[in-house]
Amino acid sequence: MQLNFENETILITGATRGIGEQIANDLYLLGATLILTGTKPKEIEKLNVLATKNAQRKKYFCVDFSDERSLDLFLNELHAFERIDCLINNAGINRLNTIDNAEILDWNEMLSVNLTAPFKLIKNVSEKMIENNYGRILNVASIFSKISKERRSVYSATKFGLHGLTVGVSNDLARHNILVNSISPGFVLTELTKKNLSVSEMDDLKNQVPARRLGTVQDISKVALFLISNLNQYLTGQNIIVDGGFTNV
Repeated sequence: MQLNFENETILITGATRGIGEQIANDLYLLGATLILTGTKPKEIEKLNVLATKNAQRKKYFCVDFSDERSLDLFLNELHAFERIDCLINNAGINRLNTIDNAEILDWNEMLSVNLTAPFKLIKNVSEKMIENNYGRILNVASIFSKISKERRSVYSATKFGLHGLTVGVSNDLARHNILVNSISPGFVLTELTKKNLSVSEMDDLKNQVPARRLGTVQDISKVALFLISNLNQYLTGQNIIVDGGFTNV
């Protein structure tokens, strides 16, 4: 059995770095046509120039998911696509703070990016999927959709919510041959992890993970590709935790 995404159009948010970028690169090599988002205008412009120059099956959009107008403009852009076979809600933000120091601005922005944007995208894109009687939706959550720790209360609230959205939507869409799951990465070596954790903290984490290492973006992408592929015909409404065993100890 081989993965093949030829003739499929796949939308991935937060696809210019980290896990999203890796999934996008892997899908491109497997034949997919990609709709990708990022937040830096100059970077998006350069990526689109490069994609056009090399005749790549990629189109980048600059979207700020914390800005309702920016998101709504992007949703209007999506009407130009005849079909979208798969949606991967990967974009997310994480601002660490104890609850007594948490800012309402952080709450509102994390809620907008991590939960409201996926809701709106699913609502929009699923209409095309229902018409085509096919679709795959993958929400990138976090191990903090199952557990939490200090300074993660707001982040956990959004990720618990994202898994709840996954389960609810999966029940609505399964009859249309649309499978909806979430994937929850553990501690993965990305820019976000390096921003939030010191070198010594990352070393300490390695010793807490049964696999004795932090995850890689490749570890997450491999699982994601199965979940959104034709090889997955019956798994829906699930939260797949990819953490080297961390949440089990």
